[in-house]
Amino acid sequence: MRVTSKGQVTIPIKIRQELGLHPNTEVAFEIAGNAARIKKVRRGGRGEKLVSHLKGRGTVRMSTDEILALTRR
Repeated sequence: MRVTSKGQVTIPIKIRQELGLHPNTEVAFEIAGNAARIKKVRRGGRGEKLVSHLKGRGTVRMSTDEILALTRR
């Protein structure tokens, strides 16, 4: 495998499939001694962003069990 004049390499299909690398997937490189490691960058989806936005915003002084009891009536 060779690096092109633009600094590009082709990741073999077996590696792309195993890592789940599809077009436009973000990756990160880590240097470990004289080797480079490629990692798929995990970005939070819409649900994760929503949960992190709402986390810690509750003002009700009820336990989880008390809240669940209200929803089960």
